[in-house]
Amino acid sequence: MGRWRLTALLGVGVAALALVVTLLNTLPGGGSGTEGTSRDGDKVHGTPTATPAATQPDVGWGFTHTQFSADEGSAAAVERVEELLSEAGGLPQIQHLMGWGADNPEPVEGRYDFEAMDLRVDFMRASGGTPVITLCCAPDWMKGGEAGVDNTDWSQASLETAPEREHYQDFADLAATVAKRYPDVRHFIVWNEFKGFWNDAEARWDHEGYTELYNLVYKALKKVDRDIMVGGPYLVMDSLDPRSEDASATFKGPWGAMDQRVLDAFEYWNKHKAGAEFVVVDGSSYTQDDELLPDEFAATDKFTAVGDWVRARTGDLPLWWAEYYVEPADGNDERKGWSETRRVAVQAAGMIAMVKGGASSGFYWNPEKEKGSDCPGCLWTPTDSRGGGEKLPMYDLVARFSQEFPPGTAAEEVPVAAADGSEVRVLATDEVILVVNTLDRSISAKIDGKDVTMQAYEVRWLERRAT
Repeated sequence: MGRWRLTALLGVGVAALALVVTLLNTLPGGGSGTEGTSRDGDKVHGTPTATPAATQPDVGWGFTHTQFSADEGSAAAVERVEELLSEAGGLPQIQHLMGWGADNPEPVEGRYDFEAMDLRVDFMRASGGTPVITLCCAPDWMKGGEAGVDNTDWSQASLETAPEREHYQDFADLAATVAKRYPDVRHFIVWNEFKGFWNDAEARWDHEGYTELYNLVYKALKKVDRDIMVGGPYLVMDSLDPRSEDASATFKGPWGAMDQRVLDAFEYWNKHKAGAEFVVVDGSSYTQDDELLPDEFAATDKFTAVGDWVRARTGDLPLWWAEYYVEPADGNDERKGWSETRRVAVQAAGMIAMVKGGASSGFYWNPEKEKGSDCPGCLWTPTDSRGGGEKLPMYDLVARFSQEFPPGTAAEEVPVAAADGSEVRVLATDEVILVVNTLDRSISAKIDGKDVTMQAYEVRWLERRAT
């Protein structure tokens, strides 16, 4: 009898211990589900640095880090890119909170993993750039998924799911944690492209839900430091065939018609936002059906039109383009159908159009590869090998544009006369002129009183006078 009791008690003890272990694994902060995480997510990481645009709401022209970037790979290649960027004045850089190279920052409520984000921030610091964090996307437990370091669902559908409303404040608290961890990050964008904020029942954007999240995040960041600068709504400014049911009846041009549902969402956010230091949009020159109207260069006029429309409604708020695209993607979301010469030329025309629409900041979505040498549209070659990290033609455009047209630069009109039906796009200051040949053949033109011969799709910088 005594032996049975002892065995039974031992059995009960083992069962109780198993229950405790199970609870520790499922409760916030416990068990193997938190392996590699820490409670002190808001502890300052590394050595914060002074950044070029720390006190101003517009940061200039730079790029966004994607899944693969120059923070990892051969030490020699990484250093090569850091030096490139430093020599160009740093270039402002965006890194997302989760995804696009960053891990799940809070896999369990109250437990943090910023290892990957730390690497990106270290890289931005080392390259002298102004760091910007896009506060997207949300940990699984905030959107109906499982908590735990091994339970993150990295599928596109999951990543592009918005937090549930009951977790909006949790996401705002996470944003505040990030701001405390990286005190030299002074610019934050709230969410990305309204991902997950679609109202199926009404076939429109859930602008009410997004704005509620935005306002909570805005207030949380301001509690950390009132001088932190926040912007949104990061809407995709889609354009459609003018005959589309959802096309705007009033906002249209040769490039198509704006999607009225996008305009309505923007107007709602703009009216109900708690505040903003800058306004953020995103978009392509082509329509939702990948039509370049009337051609790839003329389609970039959409950027000017959108900028004019946004600034007419937001007044003095600086305008940022968080993403901008001029080349339609293929089924794998890759843009590699054009020659690099053509790609750079149309990009240059697009950047010119954004400036003419009042934009002072823009970020090139850098399609970096993990390895290899073929990298269409990339800023530099992959950094996996010692010889990697070499600049590519797109880098020359973005870096020079950033230097010549910083925020506050006054654009000047210059006389242009092109012969034989040729067309050029120009953007000038009192010191330099950016000229783009929009044709797939050589042309002759008189620009600012000087005769200029340009090769097919050539992008050229003309000096106006000694600096």
